[in-house]
Amino acid sequence: MLYFCLNIKRITVQALDILIQNPNLSTPLKDIAQKVQDHQRITFDEGVYLYEHAELGYLGVLANFIREEKHGDKTYFNRNFHLEPTNLCVYDCKFCSYSRLIKQKEEGWALTMEEMLDIVKKYDNEPVTEVHIVGGVLPQYDVAFYSALFTAIKKHRPDLHVKALTPVEYHYIFKKAKIDYSTGMKLMKEAGLESIPGGGAEIFHPEIREQIAKDKCTAEQWLAIHEEWHKLGMRSNATMLYGHIEKFEHRVDHMEQLRQLQDRTKGFQTFIPLKFRNQHNQMSNVPEVSVIEDLRNYAIARIYMDNFDHIKAYWAMISRETAQMSLNFGVDDIDGTLDDTTKIYSMAGAEEQNPAMSTKELVNLIKQVGRKPIERDTLYNVVTDFTNVVFEDDVKPQYYKLPVIN
Repeated sequence: MLYFCLNIKRITVQALDILIQNPNLSTPLKDIAQKVQDHQRITFDEGVYLYEHAELGYLGVLANFIREEKHGDKTYFNRNFHLEPTNLCVYDCKFCSYSRLIKQKEEGWALTMEEMLDIVKKYDNEPVTEVHIVGGVLPQYDVAFYSALFTAIKKHRPDLHVKALTPVEYHYIFKKAKIDYSTGMKLMKEAGLESIPGGGAEIFHPEIREQIAKDKCTAEQWLAIHEEWHKLGMRSNATMLYGHIEKFEHRVDHMEQLRQLQDRTKGFQTFIPLKFRNQHNQMSNVPEVSVIEDLRNYAIARIYMDNFDHIKAYWAMISRETAQMSLNFGVDDIDGTLDDTTKIYSMAGAEEQNPAMSTKELVNLIKQVGRKPIERDTLYNVVTDFTNVVFEDDVKPQYYKLPVIN
């Protein structure tokens, strides 16, 4: 096994060497490739240059070199479920296919505390490690409500990790409660919150943010809430919504702001590019980008976000096949089993209309492209290494050797 791993690493290094020695490679692309080989950070302008000029094959070599330097062939997933309190929302984000304004409440749902806890209890006998809580923003879901919910979940199942709410919700409920971010995040931690997902980031640049999500928290507010959470020694993720009206420089600006905050706090675990889907929203006139652009974007994210340990692709958003391909373009995590507990992706027109995969399916998905499936918990502690696991129904039948009769 050690020989195999070393051989794979050797192939990856050789691919980068061959690329750098290619006489037809432009000087800027050669300089960037050399920086990657030397573990040097690329600049903002170089990030934009990659988007404008780098072909998919080139990006794959660089991103895969970094991915295998950090993780080898390991590919992470977790067993989780989503709890979505409501799809009603006070905000009117143009790209959102999920939420309904309060005046459209007959088209939505708003769960009670008891209904939310019933969903949690449904998984009492399942080996899930995380509940992911995110949804719309409503006035009745305030600091007191979420504090009580987090505490109730931890009391019922202490080992279930509570990953909940984005800065969009926190900014709203803290403002309503007239408390600052620092005080608010301490209260959430005391109530049982253990990590924050990466949603609500969209695109930070005000030129774009004002057009697609002008009502909710600004980029500065989003970053400030994560920074306060990191100051408490806690971890979070970050996302970027790409493939709509933004330009390449807006993507790089977004990643640059995240990279700078990560330099200061080291609190982010995972960067998650989210593909814009154009079904059932106010931006349906905007065409979606191709799978090629999806893979280019993952690769550039891996190259640019040098201080992020993980790059994640949501298989439920981009399809199982694209998720498999992404594992050769910098991605090392494809999220979780989900168990059809989220409507966010399907309502936006994702290929997976009922997003659920068994552990066996997820493991096989990873193995089919030569990677090692590792079940993790939310904080990337290894739960089970499935590399050599054979599922019961995969065991080949055993045949007895019978005597030959002449």
